[in-house]
Amino acid sequence: MIGKIQVGYLVSYDYELLKTSLPTVYNDADAVFIAIDKNRNTWNGGAFSIDESFFEWIRIFDIDKKVVVYEDDFYVPTLTTMQCEIRERKMLAEKMGTGNWIIQVDCDEYFVDFKKFVSDLRKYDSYLINPEKNPIQICAFWVMLYKYTEKGILYVDKPLKAIFATNYPNYKNGRRIKGRQIYTNNIVLHESLSRTEEDLRFKFENWGHNVDVDKGFLDKWLVVNENNYKDYKDFYYLQPKRWKKLAFFSTKNISQIKEVIENEKRLNVSKLKIYFKNFGQWLKFLLKKKTA
Repeated sequence: MIGKIQVGYLVSYDYELLKTSLPTVYNDADAVFIAIDKNRNTWNGGAFSIDESFFEWIRIFDIDKKVVVYEDDFYVPTLTTMQCEIRERKMLAEKMGTGNWIIQVDCDEYFVDFKKFVSDLRKYDSYLINPEKNPIQICAFWVMLYKYTEKGILYVDKPLKAIFATNYPNYKNGRRIKGRQIYTNNIVLHESLSRTEEDLRFKFENWGHNVDVDKGFLDKWLVVNENNYKDYKDFYYLQPKRWKKLAFFSTKNISQIKEVIENEKRLNVSKLKIYFKNFGQWLKFLLKKKTA
């Protein structure tokens, strides 16, 4: 079998979430690379700290010696936050090695079934040969966790496409490359927004989208709860109308939520939708090749 399954994390101020995310990918990864700014700077130049107990947890958890901690200077004052993000992702990908599947996951992303994602990825191993000539990016679907409430978690009611893997990590915007997208029927819980108000404000100041956040987002996020969420609409932090509605998990336990997702068919992405998405991408890039 050609190519390894290389998983990479960008670790910063939300490092504690890695304790939930890493176990979801560990068994089926050949190696896990953890990128941390050596000066503890965010992409916006903000400062963060990591308790030494976190590294001790990694040493204890890493029973198969798969984890590589990669520390470097990832903050450049003359670059935007998104430019810093892309730069770090490329530097991390170089450490992970060409000729492998490069899978980048954030600390706040939890695969429901990573083994299945790897199985789907392996169907495209031929693309690991001469990847520069045939760059592809492999998509899964987020279930976006929106906000913790008294009795559970609010979430965006429809799965959202997200890119996780590529054979050629020439990133252009976040994890996106310039290449064909291949959709797979895999779900990833994304805890991007379900944080304390303090943590969310800090994230908005320091992440790759810091200049893009909708001005009315936080006001709505603060007032929405499990009792009134049906009275509101348009929840996306960049372009509000892209997330029309919220729904509710009546538990805060991530393992229990995974079970709900596996059993609740309305959160599944239909085979027909995936087929047509993939056919459209195949046709688009076939025509590009013919006109090139």
